[in-house]
Amino acid sequence: MRELFAKPPLCILGPTASGKSGVAMAVAETLGNVELVSIDSMQVYREMNIGTAKPTADEQARVVHHLIDLSDPADDFAVSMFQQAWRTVAADIAERGCTPLLVGGTGLYLRSVIDAFELPGVYPEVRADLDARAHDLPALFAELLRLDPLAASRMDPNNDRRVLRALEVTLGSGRPFSSFGPGMEDYPDVPFKLLGLRLDRDVMIERINARYEVQMHNGFLDEVRSLTERDRPIGRTARQALGYRELLSHLEDGVPLDDALETARVRTRRFARRQMKWFERDPRIEWIDIDQSGEVNHDAAISRALALLRSEGV
Repeated sequence: MRELFAKPPLCILGPTASGKSGVAMAVAETLGNVELVSIDSMQVYREMNIGTAKPTADEQARVVHHLIDLSDPADDFAVSMFQQAWRTVAADIAERGCTPLLVGGTGLYLRSVIDAFELPGVYPEVRADLDARAHDLPALFAELLRLDPLAASRMDPNNDRRVLRALEVTLGSGRPFSSFGPGMEDYPDVPFKLLGLRLDRDVMIERINARYEVQMHNGFLDEVRSLTERDRPIGRTARQALGYRELLSHLEDGVPLDDALETARVRTRRFARRQMKWFERDPRIEWIDIDQSGEVNHDAAISRALALLRSEGV
């Protein structure tokens, strides 16, 4: 990365609904030669706009955005594909003399970029066999625990996507899933600056609830319904997105809408807490706290982000 950019690019990160995108937009519009790079595992899917809080058409017209709309929602999109897409985009941004500003909350995707992880391949035949056994997730997790206890210790045994992926790699490559990359507990020096936005728990809950209200008003349910009517149905990864899984349960299984939304709110709050636990382990992150008032601290985050970028010669 140092050979592409003379100074370290900035990453703005934090849990869902923390205001990352607003800070990033303000910084990019102020400086003018900054392009935004989404670090979000669900914004990569086309036709999934409202529920992923994807930048609007107006925002994309005002500031160049990258790494969104990369994949059809029927297809699975792997972190290795994201890493390669980042390398292509980074070279393109550098060639035009601009600076990338990375923004998002998908911790593994972020680390695949900033730490240049060695990432495992895909093994379709192994995965097909595992998918056929996916109805017995406890047995699959027990198999992972036997083959790669370290990887098993790092994940929720009920997270079928992660359990299946870890087993796919372990069985397909012949080496433990946990052996890939420098190690999730290692935090080496990197050619990036990391700025995190941290929310009070009550503020986080309030913002998550408000976000769902706005999304539903803006047509979130219709967006999910359109995904069920496609010739190619929404894939197993995309359907796990926050809110989408719950609204799909309403449309496909008859779960009452109010119940589905409450489940979505609860799952999103739990996800935000997991995001914070992930990020707070990283000593390289400088934190800005967002308190009840929000605006003053939001302005402080913008000012600090601008200072970091300007100090690096942007």
